[in-house]
Amino acid sequence: MSDYERIAKAIEFIRTNIGNQPSLAEIAAEIHLSEYHFQRLFSLWAGVTPKRYLQILTLENAKTLLRQNQFSSLETSYELGLSSGSRLYDHFVQIEAVTPSEFRTRGQGLCINYGYHPTPYGQIFIALTDKGICQLDFIEPGAAEEPLQQLRKLWRNAEFREALGETSSVAHQLFAKTAADGLPISLWVRGTNFQLSVWRALLKIPPGMVASYTDIAEAAGKPKAVCAVGTAIGANPVGLIIPCHRVLRQSGELGGYRWGITRKQAILARECANYDEDFLHLQGNKAKERSHPKL
Repeated sequence: MSDYERIAKAIEFIRTNIGNQPSLAEIAAEIHLSEYHFQRLFSLWAGVTPKRYLQILTLENAKTLLRQNQFSSLETSYELGLSSGSRLYDHFVQIEAVTPSEFRTRGQGLCINYGYHPTPYGQIFIALTDKGICQLDFIEPGAAEEPLQQLRKLWRNAEFREALGETSSVAHQLFAKTAADGLPISLWVRGTNFQLSVWRALLKIPPGMVASYTDIAEAAGKPKAVCAVGTAIGANPVGLIIPCHRVLRQSGELGGYRWGITRKQAILARECANYDEDFLHLQGNKAKERSHPKL
């Protein structure tokens, strides 16, 4: 069992027993590790202790985020420098839409490079062209070929090439430790104008923040199309980079997620934990500046 699978199992246990606030010993026993080894593995994986992680996973915390971080204020929070919990968003992410003529040829003359890579949230499948990333999927055990098969059906005239050298650079950027480790990221995706507007709205939600489906509908210019927004979010072809995991129900409940609720919860909790650390670091720097003003 991989570290992600162990942690995912622990998070699933916490999620289904959240009302009982399970102890460290209870969670460790569930995944058959000693308390010491579980705490060590968990802190290494998540960057925080299981106790802090448990606090982040609670419904009340999600409600607080939704109340405090209205979508209109998210860009302001991003500009204040509170986005470094995921270094990807220190870089510019640009979406380019597939044109009708490009789709009509079904990839004629197109080369699609692809590869599989491990991440803290399980294995991912990445596909990219010279125009940008066209697909990023999380892989379930025993289903490694599914994303590639789907892509071959969509672009039946394209040339497909396994190219770990090209795709590994993308995987590295997703979890880069510093802004200098990454470069601007381009996405090349197929979608309707409405879907593209929803995906662009999702890109405005910084790590550590969440938004409701209603917030996204308003940001996409269709405040009454909440159900359609949910469908567009579910059709997101590029997981993690287009952060559909940051959208919750108005009640604070997680809602659905194409790649599984446990994975959504794991990603959100890790981002929130990193956000808290970045916020404290930023506040500390501001305090130093006040106590040591520049001459």
